[in-house]
Amino acid sequence: MRYYYITILLFLFTTLGFSQDHTTVKGTVVSSSTGGILESVNIVNLNQVVGTSTDDKGRFEIKAEANDTLHLSYLGYKSIKVLVTNDWIKFGDTQIELTELALALEEVVVNQLQLTGYLEVDIKQMPIKTNYRYSISGLPNKGYEAGNNSPNAVNKVLGAIFNPADFLYNIFGKKPKELRKLRQMKEDDEIRNNLASRFDREMLTVLLQVDKHDLDEIVSHCNYSKDFIETANDLQILDAISECYEEYKVLNRNRPSRF
Repeated sequence: MRYYYITILLFLFTTLGFSQDHTTVKGTVVSSSTGGILESVNIVNLNQVVGTSTDDKGRFEIKAEANDTLHLSYLGYKSIKVLVTNDWIKFGDTQIELTELALALEEVVVNQLQLTGYLEVDIKQMPIKTNYRYSISGLPNKGYEAGNNSPNAVNKVLGAIFNPADFLYNIFGKKPKELRKLRQMKEDDEIRNNLASRFDREMLTVLLQVDKHDLDEIVSHCNYSKDFIETANDLQILDAISECYEEYKVLNRNRPSRF
């Protein structure tokens, strides 16, 4: 009987030990057109905010769990998102193909206006764009675009009245978990190294779930110059946003936390 209990305890400890281990997925990244391996492809787990890159044989391994999403990006190739499945975790290595941007371009159809020569008829064919521009006297920004292409423009104008980091919060809206990723991104050396060599803002926009324009707006309202925004690498932009957020928390310790 004693031996029976010892066996059960050993089994439980072993099971617990395995359950605490972090699962990983492995893969090889190749070009869809040539089949050749791609070295130094940037790979980020968007859920766990960890990154890695492929080695000289196109291989990688990254911490991931089922239903996590991996973002793969490489210069000259179309970035993709790949869902981690239970089968991938169970059966191991898989091959992922990236498509060159030149081959990934979709066909563009240009609809030309068929002018009749009659002013009243031709005017009705012209597209109508309801774009407006708002500005607030005393604020450094020249204005904010509104209309069909910028449905949230009014919110951005109102957000500019508040503390710069209040504007940051307004941009993220109901996605406070994206703000928490700032610290995780700063702590991952692989992500920091990748961001230090990038200037396209792609990885930042994917991780934080905002577009490039909103990133520039956030940094601008945190009192960074236009020259800095135009010349800074992605890591510097990340640090600027993070610094603004940390200052906001210090200044608002007595206010109810929204993050």
